[in-house]
Amino acid sequence: MDETDQRLIAALRRDGRAAVSDLAAQLGISRATVRGRIERLVARGEIAGFTVMTRADVTAAPVRGLMMIGIEGRGTDRIVARLLGLPAVQAVHATNGKWDLIVEIGTRTLVELDDILAQIRRLEGVTTSETNLLLATRRPSARL
Repeated sequence: MDETDQRLIAALRRDGRAAVSDLAAQLGISRATVRGRIERLVARGEIAGFTVMTRADVTAAPVRGLMMIGIEGRGTDRIVARLLGLPAVQAVHATNGKWDLIVEIGTRTLVELDDILAQIRRLEGVTTSETNLLLATRRPSARL
């Protein structure tokens, strides 16, 4: 992947619905080149897919947090399976460093968030945790 591909992906991250002609103008390349590069990036798996966030995605779980979890022993797979079965859990990430897992959580209220945190802390094998509330989410602007 060269610099132009990286710039194209960055532009698509800012606005996944941008017209090919707009992308071409932003990047200073032809529309055919943009179209061909997108097709090649998709075929190679560099672009794994496209997605849409709806208002319901954001408002259904306005209280969001990241929970870092420390696990004892070899129970990671079992704990991940339990976490993924909880409706409030939006994603589970394996990581390195102090924490074994980082869990993205979304709930409607702080009381619901507190309840799910307590439920996760009670899972056998979870030894320690730390949770941070997400106060604001900033995304790259649609302009270059």
